[in-house]
Amino acid sequence: MQKPTDNNSDAAKATEDKKTTGASTTSSTDKDKKDNSTDESKKTAAAEKGGTGDKSTESKSGSSAKSTSSAKTSGKAQSKEQEDEGEEKPLKKFFVDALKDIYYAEHALVEALPKMKKAATTEELQDAFEDHELQTRKQISRLEKVFRSIDEKAEKKDCKAMDGIIKEAEEIIKSTPEGSMTRDAALIIAAQKAEHYEIASYGGLVQLAITLGYDRAADLLDHTLEEEEETDYLLTDIAESFINFEAEEEGEEVEDDDYDDEDYDDEEDYDEYDEEDEL
Repeated sequence: MQKPTDNNSDAAKATEDKKTTGASTTSSTDKDKKDNSTDESKKTAAAEKGGTGDKSTESKSGSSAKSTSSAKTSGKAQSKEQEDEGEEKPLKKFFVDALKDIYYAEHALVEALPKMKKAATTEELQDAFEDHELQTRKQISRLEKVFRSIDEKAEKKDCKAMDGIIKEAEEIIKSTPEGSMTRDAALIIAAQKAEHYEIASYGGLVQLAITLGYDRAADLLDHTLEEEEETDYLLTDIAESFINFEAEEEGEEVEDDDYDDEDYDDEEDYDEYDEEDEL
């Protein structure tokens, strides 16, 4: 009766061992699955990390390329600015040359005005020439301020136009009678030719200064322009008030004198005729 009991005990033990083995197998399987899942998670994370790294690299590469492009653009702009600074604009060059031209003209006029004053007949015209000489000296100083305001050196450039006008005034003095109103009328015309040249020059310079953005220079030049226009009006007033009329009468006086001389000669002939008749 004891042997069946052992068989049952062995069967029970075998069953229990089988369960234990099954459980162990199940546990091992679960562990493998878990390990596989962990490996997959790591791979996924690594892949994502790798992708992010690529994107970061691309971003850095793009940023670097953009920075390089910006640097090139900035370099080109800077180079262009340096080129502009090194190469003077044609309009500015013309403006500076025109300033040098009128600077020469004013100096030449300062030397000519005392001669014109000395040659003038009337006190009014002498005073006008003297006043304008003093005014012209101030205008020369003002031009020097204009040069400084645009960072240029005050220099003279030969002005053939003003040289020609002054030479014409000298010829007028030589060709007109000293102390005559005709000379004064002619000197006024010569002086106004100089004024009109200056008015045209300063008027153009004012507009160029405004265009080039030289506001200070424009104000200074405009001040001189107004003075030149006032001088021109003054000369016109002197000429029209009495000088032109008296100059015109000088011609009539010459004709009257010639006529009187002829009449006197005729009277002498008539007297001689009467004396012959008496004899």
